[in-house]
Formats: sequence, structure tokens, C-alpha cells
Amino acid sequence: MNNNHKALVRVEHLTKHFPIMRGFIFQKQVGAVQAVDNISFNIYEGETLGLVGESGCGKSTTGRSIIQLLRPTSGKVFFRDVDLTEAKGETLRQMRRGMQFIFQDPYASLNPRATVADIVGEPLEIYGIEPTKKSRDKHVQELLRVVGLNPYFINRYPHEFSGGQRQRIGIARALALQPEFIVCDEPISALDVSIQAQVVNLLEELQGHFGLTYLFIAHDLSMVRHISDRTAVMYLGKVVELAFRESLYNSPLHPYTQALLSAVPIPDPLVERKRQRIILKGDVPSPVNPPKGCRFHTRCPLAQSICSEVEPEWREASPDHWVACHLV
Repeated sequence: MNNNHKALVRVEHLTKHFPIMRGFIFQKQVGAVQAVDNISFNIYEGETLGLVGESGCGKSTTGRSIIQLLRPTSGKVFFRDVDLTEAKGETLRQMRRGMQFIFQDPYASLNPRATVADIVGEPLEIYGIEPTKKSRDKHVQELLRVVGLNPYFINRYPHEFSGGQRQRIGIARALALQPEFIVCDEPISALDVSIQAQVVNLLEELQGHFGLTYLFIAHDLSMVRHISDRTAVMYLGKVVELAFRESLYNSPLHPYTQALLSAVPIPDPLVERKRQRIILKGDVPSPVNPPKGCRFHTRCPLAQSICSEVEPEWREASPDHWVACHLV
């Protein structure tokens, strides 16, 4: 899972700003929400890259910008060495067959007026893979079987299913075109805890079976530790640390990663009692007006004067362990 593997997705200096407009008739831009700001990383074939951080730090925007559901403000995204930011029309449409998205909310991401056959079969119809309704339904039944649902449910509607079952329908839809790369945007955060593990296990089984590559977005660090090969930590639009799972969890370098990991409970009362919790002071600054220098310096317990002046460079502190911090 290191650089010997081929990078399936390459993200280079990806930036996504949302303009803030003022005025009713003559609108003018008065600022921008800097959701994602100049981030770079690779996702290698067959791996799961976990992307973690607090709500509102730009994780979902990153996932949507990679797949071009949102067009980036600047930077490049390569999928199989094709620059998606330059791709348009039919080229992008054909590239999209290899990339899919599993949405966070299984209640909102399924059309309530469409049957399961229509929801899961729609990509097959759009790309002309199964031209007849009969062959499409058969394909959909096979997909339902793969995700652990009863294949005879194809004429039911989303409201007849539980949250976990709906998310399985969303996964079946994502698999319909046999993609290579799937962005899982917090696919378990809206589900009951008892169901979360089932869905994660299903994603792992599918990865092994179909050779899938995942970008797994979450804010639950213990779940990301379970599923991901490497983990990237995001704070206020920036990736602050990226490393292999064990390296990141056993020896986190960035103060923000250390604070996040100190909040994850350990199921051993003796260890838990001795452990030092790192409580961050203050709130996350606004992405409209992020702090100068290192964006974390306003809350960092170790911050020094250089942190508020100079932005730390993104560098490899040890083999395959990247970090952006002046103090490392």
C-alpha cells in the first residue's frame, strides 16, 4: 500500500472556495468560504484512505470535488492519469463510470417515489448496459443479493426499508456500474450503532470481492482505524497529517491529531484512568476568514510565534508519514 502501488487517484493542490455574494440585483462577491485549501495526496489501487476531522472542516467538499460533483476552484485531480478538472461532456461521463459516491443520508439520497428497481437500475439504463427492463431487473436483483438484501424487494419503495437497508440500496446503486473507486461520505453516521458495524463489514467484503478503492470520510476515529489502510486528518480546509493507520494512531505528530486521538475512549479502565486528555480551547475559526500561518495555532496548546506568521510546509517527517507542523 505504499508508493510501489500505482496511484489510482492523484489530488494536486486541490482548492474549493464558495463565493459569498451581497446585493439583491447587482450582486458582488464580498468574500469566500475557503472550504478546501491547497491539499495534495494520492489514493493507491485497492486501498482505503480514511479522511477524518471535525464537522465543517471540508471533508465532504473534498470528496465531491474529487469526483467532480463540485468543480474545484483550482488544482488538479487525476483518475487513471486523466485530469478530471479538464474533462468535460462525454469524456467526463465515461470517466464517471469508474467513480461512484455513497451519500451520508440514506433517507435523503433515495428518491421516495421510485422503486428499488428504478433507483438501482437507473445507472444501468443511463449507460445502456442493460437495455431491457427485464434484463435490468435481473441485474438489480443480483446487486441486491450482493449487498445482503432480499432480491424480491425490487418493487418496494424506500420508505418500506430501515436506515441500514436503505444504505445497502445506496451501496447497490454505487456498485451498479462496476466502479473502481468509491467515495464513502460518512456512510454510517446516520445509522444506529448496531447497524454501523454491519455496513462497514459489508464495505470491506465488497472491497475484497471487487478490488475496490475507497475514500472513506468519517468523524469517528475508531471506525476509520478499523477500515482504513492510511488516514488523513483534516482541519479547516487543510490536511494536517497523513500516515499509515498504525503509524498515525500509535505516534501522531500533529497536535490536532493528538487531541483527536486523546478523545477516543480505550476499553481498559486502568489505561483510561492514566491517560492524559487534551482539551482544545475555543472554537474552530470561520473558513471565511481563516487564521494566518498555521490554521490550528489559535487552539494549539504548543503554539509559538512562528505558527501565527508562517504557514507550515507539507513534508514527509518519516517514511510515508506526512505532516504540516513547525514543531515536528
